[in-house]
Amino acid sequence: MSEHPDYNAQRADYGSAQGETLGAWVASVAEGSPAWAAGIEPGMRIDEVNGIVPHDVIDWRWYADGGACDLVVFDPRDQTENECTLEREPGEDWGIDFTDVLFDGIRTCVNACKFCFMRMLPDDARASLTLRDDDYRLSFLQGNFVTLTNVTDEDVDRIIEMGLEPMNVSLHAVSPEVRRHLIGPHAQRGMEVLERLCEAGIEVHGQVVLCAGLNDGEELRRTLDWVEARPQITSIALVPMGYTKYSKEFSRSYSEDPEASRAVVRLLEPYQERARRELGITRFQVSDEFYVDADLPVPAAEHYDGYPQFYDGIGMLRSFLDEARDVCEAEGERLADLRDALETLGRRTDRGGETLIVCGEAAASTIQVFCEAWSGGRARVWPIRNDYYGGDVNVTGLIVSCDLLAQLPQDLSGDVVVLPSVMFNFDRVTLDGDTQDHILEVIRERGGLPVVCEPSPGKMADALAEALS
Repeated sequence: MSEHPDYNAQRADYGSAQGETLGAWVASVAEGSPAWAAGIEPGMRIDEVNGIVPHDVIDWRWYADGGACDLVVFDPRDQTENECTLEREPGEDWGIDFTDVLFDGIRTCVNACKFCFMRMLPDDARASLTLRDDDYRLSFLQGNFVTLTNVTDEDVDRIIEMGLEPMNVSLHAVSPEVRRHLIGPHAQRGMEVLERLCEAGIEVHGQVVLCAGLNDGEELRRTLDWVEARPQITSIALVPMGYTKYSKEFSRSYSEDPEASRAVVRLLEPYQERARRELGITRFQVSDEFYVDADLPVPAAEHYDGYPQFYDGIGMLRSFLDEARDVCEAEGERLADLRDALETLGRRTDRGGETLIVCGEAAASTIQVFCEAWSGGRARVWPIRNDYYGGDVNVTGLIVSCDLLAQLPQDLSGDVVVLPSVMFNFDRVTLDGDTQDHILEVIRERGGLPVVCEPSPGKMADALAEALS
């Protein structure tokens, strides 16, 4: 079976909702590791690494590189600091996991982007959703896109010295006046930093959030020309601006304009052709939404250059379709057994029963292809309309509990309900604050069998097999 990207990258609210505690707090220690041998335990805090106070896990990896390291460790049980030395064999890990990758807190955004999704949330959204992070370290560590507008000269030196690449950078536009209008008064700082990173040879993945009438058309051409002249930007993604019913700036986007979506796809084609001819990669990418909105087929997998921007919605549909093909070809016998098990489950109730694959409206037609390929009509897509956010929000990662429970049938007797794990954060909480446990309880009360899994063909098949065994 071919390798496919991680669908958990689709999580809209990937972080924990728990409070932040500053410092390099130890979450776990591997038994038998150098840290375990030195007596380090979960709940302790690493205050120094070889004489340096670590600000993040990058510092930890950098300054603890080598066969030995001297630590100052704080023990909150007796409020003491103790020194110890860790030693390891070549290739051995120190055995420490931290509660967070940032030890000194997250850097917040200094911009006023017109298209910022955080400005389009309901008033009662929880605090973790309204935190506008713009931290270059999360670009390197977690793939977040950052504008670089709050990066200092010292930060730039660090990125270059430590080789923190690839950096994921939100570009949006290159003309100073357009950038100021879109991003705010600090916009030019981002360009200055990006130019310096490119000059230093740091690899960059870029992003343009496309807003009709603001940074499309000729401004988009200028942006693409600028990128084309800088080979350090190895990929650039165009994603359509999304809006909610709470937006004060926008009430339309590309989702309501197929011709405009097709125009964006066509505009990129000569850039893509030149990149493939000269560099052997497509490089210039448009997100899946553009193909869906334009009613165009998604390109073949080779178009996506190994999916470097999968987390930005580039190639998710193609990856799903290819994995569906692989699963159906390689696991036909197991899928037949699943189909038989679903039929048996359905016969236990008067109303029959089927498998409902929950997803956002944007992915419905793609997932239906997989359902039709193996289930014999026993599985079908159950797209959830996003009334909570409204606007043109239609992706799976933004499904909320109130919409889900309102739109699922009240009688689920004999039904299997497959929920996408990406609708929950890592505390298993939805964007509207409901818990996974409560949602599963409601589905069971309605007579259904709930299953939670990644929204990929292989994971769906695995989860259904386990639930029906």
